[in-house]
Amino acid sequence: MTPRQTALEVLIGCRKNDGWSNALLKEQIGRANLDKRDAALATRLCYGVLQNRGLLDFYCQQLLTGKLKGLRPVVRDILHLGLYQILLMDKIPDAAAVNESVVLTKQYCKKQPHAVSLVNGVLRNAARQKDNLKQPEDLAVKYSHPEGLVNLFRSYVGQQRLENMLKANNEAPETVVQVNTLKTDAQQLQTRLEEEGVQVRKHPWLANCLVLSGTGSIDKLSSFRDGMFYVQDAAAKLAVDCAKIPEGDLLVTDCCAAPGGKSFAAAMALGGKGKIVSSDVHAHKVALMQNGADRLGFDNIHPRQFDATVFDETLENRVDVALVDVPCSGYGIIRKKPDIREKDPDTMKELPALQLQILRNQARYVKPGGVLLYSTCTLVRRENEGVVEKFLKSHPNFSLEPLDLPEVFGKNESGMLTLVPGEYDTDGFFICRMRRTV
Repeated sequence: MTPRQTALEVLIGCRKNDGWSNALLKEQIGRANLDKRDAALATRLCYGVLQNRGLLDFYCQQLLTGKLKGLRPVVRDILHLGLYQILLMDKIPDAAAVNESVVLTKQYCKKQPHAVSLVNGVLRNAARQKDNLKQPEDLAVKYSHPEGLVNLFRSYVGQQRLENMLKANNEAPETVVQVNTLKTDAQQLQTRLEEEGVQVRKHPWLANCLVLSGTGSIDKLSSFRDGMFYVQDAAAKLAVDCAKIPEGDLLVTDCCAAPGGKSFAAAMALGGKGKIVSSDVHAHKVALMQNGADRLGFDNIHPRQFDATVFDETLENRVDVALVDVPCSGYGIIRKKPDIREKDPDTMKELPALQLQILRNQARYVKPGGVLLYSTCTLVRRENEGVVEKFLKSHPNFSLEPLDLPEVFGKNESGMLTLVPGEYDTDGFFICRMRRTV
């Protein structure tokens, strides 16, 4: 299977089965047994189309004699792939993009011979007219976000920050990893990764954090298999840093914890001591966390299958730090899951109620003087500040505390921070630190 066919299979799977592109892509790359270079191309093509569907439709309509709605879905997918290569990539010859798209059309549209001539004609026309195509003025079209979502983001970040955020949502995220400080240090890990052919640089503002490129499949690196690092965005690691977990024999809980990055960060903060109860409602995700903890050598992490909304009386008033990263709309990680932008907002209206339920339940575990760290990977105020405000109104024994942040952020007195994509090269994220006073 070629990189282009792999990307097309993922696009078809996302459309037909409502699957997540990141999971489908990983599955298809493994099934096709693509090498490092071909896997990178398949990934770029797949994400490039998903990130730019609206813009590609805008161009496609200019090149078609008929209407977009009249195209078979698979033909539209193939046109998107071809147009992305011709109009939005600069390293693929136009002829290769056209020819490979025609090959795909012959494979997937055997009963529609006219589809071959249509794809060939549209893409050749695109190659000839690429410098003369009309460009969109509307931000929703330019950055392929639904108009309603653009308006929502505008209400959160303001007009001045909006375009930079939308642009960031369509950029390929860097591979950010956290150094396992119980096994190595940043310099030693950098040296080892470079010996494995990986390009490495230190993160600009987060300690023991590296930015990698040219990794190929990370799980094939010996340094990864030996547990020297784990993949985690800087924003998620910053959330745990904001909890200020001291080294020692403390009890920490991490609910909705899979895939385990925050638990791993807590394990290092504790210096390998104490106990971390890492819960998730899904059994396969619990197994995933256990495998990660075993690989990293963290025996103070105790994964378990448990519902975050259910009260565990054995933990009542015993926990030093409760990490509460709740299910959310995910609007902060669109650059990693571009399909999120197409989610129906109506399916997420009940999220704040669930988030508040989880926060209230987890708060019952925190002992007097303990810390409650609430976080999400979204920018939606009703899921962030709104949940915190409702919680504090009904829990006067908790209060906000200032966040101790890297210098690049300046001082924080509010106890809450929203990271916006495009500003600190992180996922969009919300962090809030509270302490139980009595």
